[in-house]
Order: sequence, then structure tokens, then C-alpha cells
Amino acid sequence: MALQYASDEILAIFVPIVVYWVYSGVYMMLGSLDQYRLHSREDEEKKNLVPKREVVKGVLFQQLVQAAVAFLVFVYTGQDSEAARMRKPSLLTVLSQFFIGMFVIDTWQYFWHRYMHNNKFLYRHIHSWHHRLVVPYSFGSQYNHPIEGLLLDTIGGALAFLISGMSPRTSIYFFSFSTIKGIDDHCGLWLPGNVFHLFFWNNTAYHDVHHQLYGNKYNFSQPFFITWDKILGTHLPYTLIKRDGGGLEARPIKQKS
Repeated sequence: MALQYASDEILAIFVPIVVYWVYSGVYMMLGSLDQYRLHSREDEEKKNLVPKREVVKGVLFQQLVQAAVAFLVFVYTGQDSEAARMRKPSLLTVLSQFFIGMFVIDTWQYFWHRYMHNNKFLYRHIHSWHHRLVVPYSFGSQYNHPIEGLLLDTIGGALAFLISGMSPRTSIYFFSFSTIKGIDDHCGLWLPGNVFHLFFWNNTAYHDVHHQLYGNKYNFSQPFFITWDKILGTHLPYTLIKRDGGGLEARPIKQKS
């Protein structure tokens, strides 16, 4: 199949990238709402170990790799994609594919994420890149070492696509949703009425705890549910309190030994 004529595949490659920069840009503009920030703007500038221009370059490189891998996956599944385009899946089928895709990504990322924290070599040389953002912000969601970006995000996404059996058209919505959820988890803002906070315990504050020193060995689950943290004893609960000087802070309810 010639991909230049396959609009669903082209959209599936590029729409999540566009969504990433548009949605994260909205959150960056909302960052001036100090009363909803989990960290002050001063801490964002002082505590983070990498300048924003390097974060942008790192994310763009990762997205280039993601686009290349997605292209190869669509080439590999070309005939299946053509067949899927000829039949319209039911809403129940799409919802089940979403759920399977979410489960695959959560499982893949939890175990690799936890292993990269427990393996000192992998943490020092690879995963520590992401933790250069001690104070997370929206467009740093996909800032990783290139190896981690390929292994966790890109390959994890490809597995979710293949195992769930979703069509390229369905994947446009699924990976746009995944992109938005990842940005929300890193945005550093606890906005009232945020639907992700209503439906997901794995949210902005939950992941912010993981980025802090006291939570570095906990809350590995990402980006959807906290199931694996709960099952395997790596769940660190938190409470939101008002921060001195304004804003909010996610603080652990109890320290674990």
C-alpha cells in the first residue's frame, strides 16, 4: 500500500505531534495562574537541571523517531489497515481497543520505568534525563533520553497498536488522547474541574510526587491507572496542601521506609 494515499496513516503519524505542541502550549499560558501551581515559577527556573531549549530539541527528536517507527508499522500492517478501513468498527470494539491499548502501555511502561529506577546504570545514564525536570511542565512530558523514548514510548505505543488491533483511524484518537494525558500529568497545575483528575487517580499531583526526591522509588505507574503501583506496593499516597507563598503542594501522607 502506498502511504502517500492513505490519509488515516498520515494523520495518525502527525496529529498526535500537533496535539502535543498545541495542548502543552495552552498549559504553558495557564502557568501564570500561580494559585493552581504545584511549584512556584521561581522553583521551576532554579530546580530544573536542563534549559527549556534543550527540552524542545529532545522532544522534537523523539517525535521524529516516533514518526519513523509509526511509518514502518503502517507499512508492515498495510493490508490489514486497508481491510480495517473497509469496515466500520462498533463503538464497543473501539472502546475495547482503547482499554487494551491503555493496559498494554501501562504495563509496558510500569515495569520498564521501575527497572530504570532500580538499575543504577540505567538510571544514571538514561532515565535521569527525564528527572532533570524536578519541577515538571507540560512540554517536558516527552523529554527523555533517546533510548528511553524509543523503548518506553515508541515501542510501547507500537505494541499497544498491534496488540489491540485498532485501525489507523482509531489510533489517531487513541494516541492523541495518550498524548494529552501525558501532558496533563506533567503540567504542574491542579486546575479546578479538570476531567482527568475526576476520572484518573494517576494524575498531575500523583506523578509530581514521583518527580520529587521522596517519591523517586514510588508512583511508577503511567500514564493512565495506578493498578500496578497498588498491586506491587509502590503506591505512595499524597495530600494536597496550600503552599507557603501561594499555590498548592502534593505532599505524601506518610513516608515509607
